[in-house]
Amino acid sequence: MISIQKASKWYGDFQVLNECSTSVSTGEVVVVCGPSGSGKSTLIKCVNGLESIDQGEIIVDGDIVDAKKTNLNTLRSKIGMVFQSFELFPHMSAIDNVILGQVKVLKRTEEEAQIRAIELMNQVGLFEHSSKFPAQLSGGQQQRVAIARALAMDPIALLFDEPTSALDPEMINDVLDVMVDLAQEGMTMMVVTHEMGFAQKVAHRVVFMDEGRIVEDAPTDQFFNAPGSDRARLFLSKILTH
Repeated sequence: MISIQKASKWYGDFQVLNECSTSVSTGEVVVVCGPSGSGKSTLIKCVNGLESIDQGEIIVDGDIVDAKKTNLNTLRSKIGMVFQSFELFPHMSAIDNVILGQVKVLKRTEEEAQIRAIELMNQVGLFEHSSKFPAQLSGGQQQRVAIARALAMDPIALLFDEPTSALDPEMINDVLDVMVDLAQEGMTMMVVTHEMGFAQKVAHRVVFMDEGRIVEDAPTDQFFNAPGSDRARLFLSKILTH
């Protein structure tokens, strides 16, 4: 479903992505991890055209992301994105945030969009908070609304850019539980995260990045139990010690 082939990108003289190649099959969960500044978030933003690559090719569901004929709005409606900063509209209630894209982009009626939004608010465990505004919700609750909003577009895949990094520790599990449920339901997912417990539980593969390169791309068990690179072993030794 997602194919990344020798993707490279520069910010001025700084190369943030260096010939990165990987893929995500339908129904697969791939976790992208690595130290800060390794290019993880940039890579995932290139998948739905929020950032552009300078060399290489990214193909999503048969469409070349950077091709002039590709409609990025249509692409982004198919490939949902969940950010670390929630990105909810502050002047709209939680359920209205979930309704809006359905009406504007998918052209559903208000009634159809509301029915779907109610289903999704129940799915993420927040139906009783539907009428609240984002400022009245905790960070974890806002992130679950953001996931519901992404799901409302009936995406064929979801991208997550460090979805728990801005949350208090007590809020993280509620968000991860929703993500685990999605993975177990067969949602295609590409997840940038430092949550290694989540990776071990649901990821089919782990992509490890460092200094703009994909250093390792391996099945989850292999990555955690027998990483093939010294850099991955050093990374794991530091984050799994405690």
